[in-house]
Amino acid sequence: MNVNQLISEKLDLLRGAGVSSSRYEIKILIGHILGVEPKEVNPSAELNSSQVDLLTGMVQQRLLHKPIDKIVGRKGFYKYDFEVNEDVLSPREDTEILVEKAIQILKNIKTPKILEFGVGSGCIILSILSDIAGAAGWGIDISKKALAIAELNAQRLGITPARLTLWQKSWFDDDFALKASEFAPFDMIVSNPPYIPTGEIECLDEEVKSYDPYIALEGGEDGLRDYTQIIKLSENLLKENGYMLLEAGDSNQLAEIKKQAVSKGLVFVDILKDLSNNERCIILKK
Repeated sequence: MNVNQLISEKLDLLRGAGVSSSRYEIKILIGHILGVEPKEVNPSAELNSSQVDLLTGMVQQRLLHKPIDKIVGRKGFYKYDFEVNEDVLSPREDTEILVEKAIQILKNIKTPKILEFGVGSGCIILSILSDIAGAAGWGIDISKKALAIAELNAQRLGITPARLTLWQKSWFDDDFALKASEFAPFDMIVSNPPYIPTGEIECLDEEVKSYDPYIALEGGEDGLRDYTQIIKLSENLLKENGYMLLEAGDSNQLAEIKKQAVSKGLVFVDILKDLSNNERCIILKK
């Protein structure tokens, strides 16, 4: 059976089981097996029995709603590829708008310092550091396993420890502000923190609730728990005229974030829309 026939067979199997998929997703799996990019997969090529068995095993995982990126262990984001697994939130394409805006701002700042709350795979801060050669970053996460993935991605992108400090810590710890002040002040704070209200976690798609880490999703009763803390901490961590870029779940959350931030003396700058034209990211300035 050639690649084209295998794609049709596996696609019919997935769709018949109610799993949303596409020909391109199957090509991603085949490309991963062959060690080539999906666009380089030859539709007429024949896979040997071992390769077919590997594809069958991957499709079985997909039948359990495991996301493609978690199956192959890699996800494209912005300009780069990132290692991912079930210890980190899968990078979202909509988050690229935050990265693009951050880079636009930071290009006008000499040797900027950036702090990220909730570094996860590192896709946000590593994308920024890769594009801003003189920048230095600090990435904080409570998950040791997530930080291990971020460190791996930093190594793959050539970002040395001299440019990126990874710190396992909760920003709710009593001593967090004091310890973080050793690195402050920062020119920019970025974050895509947990923002799903606790009661809505079970309503999420299976791909998200079963394969993204709970701590990267659950944001307290109203989804705003982490924003409130980050805004509070920014008072002593953000440089005068420094920026803060935060991703949120919807326009209602953004309105509340704006209200809290302004009450703490931050200046509202703008709200960015995602690829679906939904309000997604707020820009604030000290």
